[in-house]
Amino acid sequence: ARVCISFFLYLKRKYYLCTLIISHLETHTDMNIENKIAESVINGLKALYGQEVPATQVQLQKTKKEFEGHLTLVVFPFLKLSKKKPEETAQEIGEYLLANDSSISAFNVIKGFLNLTIASSCWIELLNSIHAEKQYGIIPANENSPLVMIEYSSPNTNKPLHLGHVRNNLLGHALANIMMANGNKVVKTNIVNDRGIHICKSMLAWKKYGNGETPESSGKKGDHLVGDYYVSFDKHYKAELAELQAQGLSKEEAEAQSPLMNEAREMLIKWEAGDPEVRGLWEMMNEWVYAGFNETYKKLGVSFDKIYYESNTYLEGKDKVMEGLEKGFFYQKEDGSVWADLTGEGLDHKLLLRSDGTSVYMTQDIGTAKLRFADYPINKMIYVVGNEQNYHFQVLSILLDKLGFEWGKGLVHFSYGMVELPEGKMKSREGTVVDADDLVEEMVSTAKETSNELGKLDGCSEEEANNIARIVGMGALKYFILKVDARKNMTFNPKESIDFNGNTGPFIQYTYARIQSVLRKAAEANIVIPETLPLNVTLSEKEEGLIQMLSEFAGVVKQAGTDYSPSVIANYTYDLVKEYNQFYHDFSILREENEDLKVFRLVLSANISKIIKLGMELLGIDVPERM
Repeated sequence: ARVCISFFLYLKRKYYLCTLIISHLETHTDMNIENKIAESVINGLKALYGQEVPATQVQLQKTKKEFEGHLTLVVFPFLKLSKKKPEETAQEIGEYLLANDSSISAFNVIKGFLNLTIASSCWIELLNSIHAEKQYGIIPANENSPLVMIEYSSPNTNKPLHLGHVRNNLLGHALANIMMANGNKVVKTNIVNDRGIHICKSMLAWKKYGNGETPESSGKKGDHLVGDYYVSFDKHYKAELAELQAQGLSKEEAEAQSPLMNEAREMLIKWEAGDPEVRGLWEMMNEWVYAGFNETYKKLGVSFDKIYYESNTYLEGKDKVMEGLEKGFFYQKEDGSVWADLTGEGLDHKLLLRSDGTSVYMTQDIGTAKLRFADYPINKMIYVVGNEQNYHFQVLSILLDKLGFEWGKGLVHFSYGMVELPEGKMKSREGTVVDADDLVEEMVSTAKETSNELGKLDGCSEEEANNIARIVGMGALKYFILKVDARKNMTFNPKESIDFNGNTGPFIQYTYARIQSVLRKAAEANIVIPETLPLNVTLSEKEEGLIQMLSEFAGVVKQAGTDYSPSVIANYTYDLVKEYNQFYHDFSILREENEDLKVFRLVLSANISKIIKLGMELLGIDVPERM
């Protein structure tokens, strides 16, 4: 029965995948010039050489900038059919296409490559298709879509969110948007580390030194207040160690005899025993932290569908590990500790429960997986966690698979690198960690200052100026972080990110606002943008290239989802904006005398702005209508 159920679930997942692929093809095939030309090539090969070839052999790629043309056909796979040299084969195929496919207006041959020039009417027809679809490139989910769960943020309740959390949250939120845009149902989850000795340290310090201080009495955000007491504990603990060592104790002896640390350990034991006073203090201080976290999440524009807490999951994990022990998946040592032998998978032995029965992080993750699997019919699980945990998730995948979790073997660890700031660029609350709230405040302040200096806020009311500064500041922060390949370490430079030129969020936002200004002026001049453009307008190479770039957006969204890579969207959007700005500089729009060409350029501009907005939305970035 178990085998039958597993096979049924396997078939069900395959059906979901097929449905998704078919949906993508139905949505975008009708506006794909490459597909039409590939079909013509297949017909041409049959007519010229008497044989049919599979579509997979027809390799079309974007023509390199140094050559004339839009698309390049690689002819080497067809030399066995033609029994001729690459240049002759390319010439024959080019002549056939020119005579039999009206979308081809010209061709040229460079060795074994056939460069094809697409007729202007074909590009306009493609633009009409893009213009008709408000959410071009986005595939909506349906009832049969796979369910992807994404975990990100994962904070501790003993300190506020910091710069590392900012990168984590922005990556996780953008990835959720991208997976949804690829036709998946998505559940965004967070696991909060709300128990353990580090939490007790903050609690004990507040109890000893806090004098009843609260977020209301201090005027501090709750997470900052609790974080201050975590620092306070460390300060008193280090002073205590120094005093004990001055009395002749070694460092190890001082750490073992520290009254403060022993009090913290006693508090943890009481917490695990359910002591009402300790639990009451824990709940009160955690509520302060959650209120602070929520403020920061709101500023960052991120959210969650479900939040799990380690205080609820670690016991579930212990139960699951004991179940695995009973089934022979794990083994127990003489001291009572429970281990997994992973040498068969090329790894080592992994501790799952300590000898005193307490859990480790792996146990917590197993417990959380158990609860998640009970809550949702997950098809894929993605963990957004730094690359220092690569080994952890390699092990977790194996353990979850052993324990029977469907998605365990195929779980995805979205591994990202460290993020730092240039030394001295920004204050940090503790000297080593850059606080997320400080970072956001600094970004918005810098955005307002820079925008004022450049005259971007001239004529704006104070409310409008503040709103634009917020949009630009947060856009600069998010884009600068998301444009970098997540796997790489990066240095975040606040000043450099708020530059209205170059590969930055403000540059893209300003271009969007510029296009909106053009469209408003067109509306004021009573120029109506039609639903469909006539096909008889002669286009420049730059205009054709922009339409070609627009059409690539659907493929970029798909690639970003397949590769789990928000940077693909970010850098595509920048390239599109850069090309449009060159066009805007070299061509008239509203002053164009040819009415058909003027309207075409307005439609082109409107769709450029649409794709900019869609791309930035996937990254979680707002774009201002005025700037």
